[in-house]
Parts: sequence; C-alpha cells; structure tokens
Amino acid sequence: MNRSPYISEAPSVTSIMLKVMLALVPAIAAYVWVYGGGILVTLALASLTAIVTEALMLKLRDRPVRLFITDGSALVTAWLLALALPPLAPWWLIVLGTAIAIVVAKQIYGGLGNNPFNPAMVGYAALLISFPALMTTWPAPLALAEFELGFVDQMLFIFSGNLPAGVALDAVTSATPLDYLKTQLTLNHSLQEITQSPIFGTLGATGGELVAAAYLLGGLYLIQQRIITWHLPVAFLAAIAIMAGLFYLADAGRFADPALHLFGGATMLCAFFIITDPVSGPTTPRGKLIFAAGIGIMTYVIRVYGGYPDGVAFAVIFFNICVPLIDAYTQPRVFGHDK
Repeated sequence: MNRSPYISEAPSVTSIMLKVMLALVPAIAAYVWVYGGGILVTLALASLTAIVTEALMLKLRDRPVRLFITDGSALVTAWLLALALPPLAPWWLIVLGTAIAIVVAKQIYGGLGNNPFNPAMVGYAALLISFPALMTTWPAPLALAEFELGFVDQMLFIFSGNLPAGVALDAVTSATPLDYLKTQLTLNHSLQEITQSPIFGTLGATGGELVAAAYLLGGLYLIQQRIITWHLPVAFLAAIAIMAGLFYLADAGRFADPALHLFGGATMLCAFFIITDPVSGPTTPRGKLIFAAGIGIMTYVIRVYGGYPDGVAFAVIFFNICVPLIDAYTQPRVFGHDK
C-alpha cells in the first residue's frame, strides 16, 4: 500500500524551458512558411548571442557557468526576442537587442529569478526607441512580395544589407497591418477602404493569421502541460477584445474590429509567451487577472492613440513595475484570519 505524504516533484527549470521552446516550434514553422527561412538566421544569431553574453556575465559575477547556461532560460529569451523582431533585421540589431536583454534586463539584476522586467521586452523596447525605421521594416509575405527572396538571399541581406541586383527594397518589404492602419487613418481614409489592401486577411494580416494561430496552438499546449495558467492569456485577450469591440461599436468607420487586434501584431505571442513569464509577473490569481487586463487595455490604447503601431512591449514593461503593488493588494485571506 502506498503511504503518505504524496509530494509531487516540481519540474526543473530546464524541463519548463524546453517545453516553452517546443511550444514555439509551430510558430517558427509558420514564420518560415509565410516569410521565408530568414527567421532561422535571426533565431541562430539571437541564441548564440544569448549563450555567449550569459556565460560572460556569469563568469564576471563568479557564478557557475555551466549550471545556468544549460537551464534554457537564455535561449527562451533569445527566441522570444527573435520572433518579435522583423525577420530580415540586420545582424547587428539582433545581437545588440539580445545582449541588452541578457545583460541589462537579466544578469545585472542577479540572473534568473531576480529580473523585475521581462528581458525580451526590454531588449525589444530599447531597439524600437533607438532604431524605429529598422524595427518597422517588415518583409512582405511571400504570397504578396513582388520578388521572392530565397533563403540564401535573405541570409545575405541580414549580414550585408544587399539585395540581388535589380531588386528594390520596396519589392520585398511592406508595412504591417497595424502600422498601415494607423498611417491611413491619419490621412482620413475610411476603415473600409483601408482593409481592402491585400496585406489584410480574413482576421488579421495576410499570412500573419497563420503565425498567430500557431502561437495560440503553442499556448494551449503550455496550459495543458500546466506550465502556465489560464488567467493571464484569457484576461489579456478578453481586455483587448472588449476594448476593440466597444470602440468598433462606437465608430466602425474608424476603429478596427476585435479580430484584427487579436490576430494582428504581437497579441498572441504576448498572451501566451510574454506576460506568462513567472518572474516578472504577479503570483496571485487575482493579481494575474488585473496584470493581464491592464496590459491588454494599455496595448490597445497605444495602438489606437500612441505613436507606435503596437504597444505590447511598453505595456508589459509598465505593468512589470506595478507587479509588487498588485501582489500586495491581491493576497488571498490567510486561513483563520480576518481579511
């Protein structure tokens, strides 16, 4: 007969990180299908930079290098940042952003478990503020591009910035739907006219809908594996959907419907892989709901009224600051004590 106590063994950090990376594989495959193999170069550069900078910082801090290098946390940060960057971003931009994420947002605060901000979003925000033109130059989906770059051409462009002879940059790049929407609205075009552009699909961006669906699939896997809970993604997606729905009902000629905001931009990546970071997020169930809903509302406000087409990174960093306050005011009642 089995005897108590029945104590389950907590999963290791390495096993958790491996499952997160496995959950990202469908999205990576979708990226390759939609934009080409350049994203694989971006992932490789970010991964190598993350490992090297993490090892150097651990050495400088006199911490065991092998123990922390092999936990997978640096690779997850690298992958999340790489997937948030334009797939044809120049090599130095990828290296710089990853180094900022690992050194400034993670290791300076004491490494894994001590970082108050999401490292990938810190790296992304630093690049977006410093190099806005490069960060908003996205390749056109292969189905819409005037000239289709092969894997070798994309790799050469990432490392040298050169395109094949006779090919203009406009032939292989296009504005993202959220960026295009914001720009065209300022020119007093109606939403109905704007969404006739081929860059808009049925729900979000042409091709980007597939990537968003892949993030959703990976996120459901993480919930099924109990790596994350439902509170954060549900509250975040609900907040964006409600905000977009209310504004759409108020003026359908100016504000996009909820589907575009849910399946456009970095919504699904944020919902299941960014705000679910257990270190920089709240720990209480109610706190998670407040945290995620706040990020969703701020993301929508930045998208509609801010200077950037997508507000995920800034919203996440702002609410990372609020986490101690959220946790302090959402602690559950201790059994046997008054509230």
